[in-house]
Amino acid sequence: MNTIFKKILYIASLLAAVFMAGCTDDIADEITELNLSRLLSPTDLDVRVVNQTSARLTWKPVQKATSFVVEFHQNGVLDFSGTPVRTVEGVLFSQLPLVVPGFDGETSYSVRVKAIGEDIPESLWISATFTTDAEQIFFPVNPDDITFNSVVLRWPAGETATHILLVPGDIQYDLTADDIADGSAEITGLESETQYTAYLKNGEKTRGTQVFTTLVDTGNAIIVNPSDDLLALIEGASDGDLFALMPGDYIYPGNIEVHASIDIVAAEPANRPVIHGVSFRMFNGAGLRLKDLILDGFTAPDGNQMIIYNEVLNPGEIYGEVVVEDCVIHTYGKGIMYVNIAVLIESVTFRGNIIHGIQCTGGDFIDYRQGMTRTFDFINNTVYNSAPDRDLFRMDAPGSTNFPTETSILTIRNNTFYNIIGVNNRRILYIRLATHQISVTKNIFAETQANYSNQTATTVTQMADNNYWNAPNLTNPEYTVHDTGNFTTHNPGFVDPANGNFTVTNEELIIYGIGDPRWLP
Repeated sequence: MNTIFKKILYIASLLAAVFMAGCTDDIADEITELNLSRLLSPTDLDVRVVNQTSARLTWKPVQKATSFVVEFHQNGVLDFSGTPVRTVEGVLFSQLPLVVPGFDGETSYSVRVKAIGEDIPESLWISATFTTDAEQIFFPVNPDDITFNSVVLRWPAGETATHILLVPGDIQYDLTADDIADGSAEITGLESETQYTAYLKNGEKTRGTQVFTTLVDTGNAIIVNPSDDLLALIEGASDGDLFALMPGDYIYPGNIEVHASIDIVAAEPANRPVIHGVSFRMFNGAGLRLKDLILDGFTAPDGNQMIIYNEVLNPGEIYGEVVVEDCVIHTYGKGIMYVNIAVLIESVTFRGNIIHGIQCTGGDFIDYRQGMTRTFDFINNTVYNSAPDRDLFRMDAPGSTNFPTETSILTIRNNTFYNIIGVNNRRILYIRLATHQISVTKNIFAETQANYSNQTATTVTQMADNNYWNAPNLTNPEYTVHDTGNFTTHNPGFVDPANGNFTVTNEELIIYGIGDPRWLP
C-alpha cells in the first residue's frame, strides 16, 4: 500500500512540474509583451555637491524616455509645494552626469526628476535632498599680501559680505562699504608664524574660506645667511631660538647636533632656502621644527636619515615635539627619521611636505626600533619614488618594552603615495608596539606592491575612504591587515607623475577629497 501511495505522489509531482513550466513560459511571454500605461520613474537618483554650490545628478536610464525634467525646491524635507527655485527641462540621458551650478551656500534643497516620452504619459517623480557647502569666492592669498602681522584678503569687487572672521583668536573684522566695493580688506594685529583660517561671512553664511600663515617676525628671529656657519649657530642655540634662513644654498654635508628646542624656518616662504646634506642629531630632550625648507640629503653623511636620535635621557625625561611642515625632502639614503635608542618623544608631525627619492638603504622610511612617540601624525603629504624594498612606517616592540605604560597613536590622513614599496613582502604598517592605535583615512596609494601588515600585533582602529590604484595587496585578504570595505579603486588620473605633478583628474576622488589636498582642483 505504501509503495502505491508513493508512486501516486511521484506522478502528481511530475504533472505539477510540467504544468508550472508551461505557466512560466506563458508568464514570460506576457511580461515580454507588457505595455505600460506610463513611463517608469527614474531609479538610483544620486545627488552630490561639487564646487561648494553645484549639484551633480545621475540616475539610471528609463526605457522609452526621450528626456527628463529636474526640479529644485529650497528645503531639505522633500516638500515640493510652491514654486521651484530652479527647473531644468529637456535633459538627455547622454548629458549625465548633470551639473547644475549657482545654488546658495550652506542651504538645504529638495530635488526631483521625472521621465518624458513620446506617445506615452510622463513618469512619476523620484526625489532626493542635498545640502550645499559654504561658498568659495575668496581669491587665493597672494604671498606679497602677507606680513608677519597682517594680511590682505581679496574677493570679487561688489560681492556682498558683512565681516571676516579669523581663527585662532576669533578675530572679527567688520567690512566697510569701501572694502566691499574694492573686494579687499587688510587685517592687522596678527601673530607671527601662525596659520589662520579666514571666513568671509554674510550674516551667518560663509561666502569664502582661505588658509594662510603669517611670516616670521624678523625682529624676534635670528637671521641666517648662506655665508653664515649654520652648524655653529644651531649647536650653540638655546631653547626657543628661531632661525630664519634667507634664500640660498646652505652647503654643509655633515651632522648637526641639536641640544635645544629650536625652530628653523624660511625667512621668505615663497623662496625656500636649500639645506644640503644635513642629518639632524637629537640630544638633551630637544624638540625641532623645520618649515618651508628644501632638505637635500644627497650628501648626508653615510647616506643617513634626516632626523636621528642620539642620547638616552634620564628616567621620566622626554624629548620635545618634532614638526616638519611645508618642506621638500629628497634623496636621503636611509630614511627620514631614525629612533634606535630608548627615547620617548612627545609628538611627531609631518604635514604638507613633498618627499621623494628616499632610497631606504639599510633602514625604513620612518624607523623606530627602540623608541616610541605618544602621537605621530602624517597628514597632507606626498611621497613618491621612495622605499622601493623597505617598510614605510616601522615601530618595533622594544618601544613598548622600554615604555610599558605608554600608548602610541598614529594618524595617516589625506596623503598621496606613489611608486613606493615595489615588493609584496614589505609593509605600509610594520607596527608591533604592545599598545597603539592606527587611523588610515582618505589616502591615495598608487603603483605599489606593499601589503598593509603581516603582523598580528598591528592594530588598526580606523581604515576608511582610501583609494587604491595598482595596489593589489592592500586589499588582499591573504595578509593579516588589509582594507576590508569602505575603499575605492579609481585611477587618479595624475597629470604628470613622472615629473612630480600629482594633480588628480578623477572626479570621484576630487568630490570626496581623497589624497593630498594640494593636488585636488
